[in-house]
Order: sequence, then C-alpha cells, then structure tokens
Amino acid sequence: MNFYQKLGPLVFGTRLKRLSDYFLSEVNHVYASRGIPFEASWFGIFYLLGNQTELSIFEIAEQLEVSHSAISQLVKSLTEKGLLTLQPSAHDGRKKVIHLSKSGEELLQKIKPIWVALDKTMTDLLDKNKVLEQIFQLENKFDEIPLSKLINKNADV
Repeated sequence: MNFYQKLGPLVFGTRLKRLSDYFLSEVNHVYASRGIPFEASWFGIFYLLGNQTELSIFEIAEQLEVSHSAISQLVKSLTEKGLLTLQPSAHDGRKKVIHLSKSGEELLQKIKPIWVALDKTMTDLLDKNKVLEQIFQLENKFDEIPLSKLINKNADV
C-alpha cells in the first residue's frame, strides 16, 4: 500500500488530480503518437462545435461550466492556430459566434475515432460506470452544500 492509499479520503483531491493529470497526459500521448495535432484540453470546444456548429463564448462557457475568461483565451488560441473562426452573429451584430474552420473540421474527423476508442476503453475499465455515478453524486452534494461547510461542521464536533 502506497502513501496515498494509506491516507484514503484525506488526500482524495490529490489523488483525483494525479489521476486526471495522468489521464490527460496519456490521451495527449495517443494524439501525438498518431500525428494528430490535438490537445485533450480542447475537447470540450471541439465536441460542442462538432454537435452545434456555432456557439458564442458565453454559451460554451455555460455548457462546459468554465469561466468566460478561460474559454475566451482558449478560443483566441485556437483561432490563431486556424482551427476556429469568429463571425458576427446573424441575430445580434454585437455578439460573435464561433465555428470550426475547415482545418478544425478536418481535425475533428481525425479525432472522432480516438474519442470512440477512449469511450470504449474507459467503459471497459470502469465498473459499469459506478465510478462515474459516484462522482456525479458527489458533484450534486457539493452543489447543495459546499465541501468547506461540511468540513467546518465536522471540525466543530
């Protein structure tokens, strides 16, 4: 039993972070090993635009539950790489909508088979989604009562 296993829930966040870092690194390794210039951190935007064709920065930020600023920076970077385009909205000239560029569409077609393989691999590794269900339940609990309040409540006992 290693250090982290001994400490159990005390280092839950650390273990999730380590697992997340490992997961993203391995997924990026798959893209790189296949010569696909894609980063796992771009997944949300590509997935959404692959299904909805155009979205505003606000809509992306809202759906991904990420700050407007973070999405704005990522969109700027992907636009500079030629993977996204920004155009004025047909409904509101003050608002810009984001689309995948031709290069972005071509890249999306290359990465979709990786997503299918990733989904199958993780489904095989996870015990019939029990892990995902537990994470979902935990997220819902934290939406109801912040973790800090729960910890403080237990610290006062």
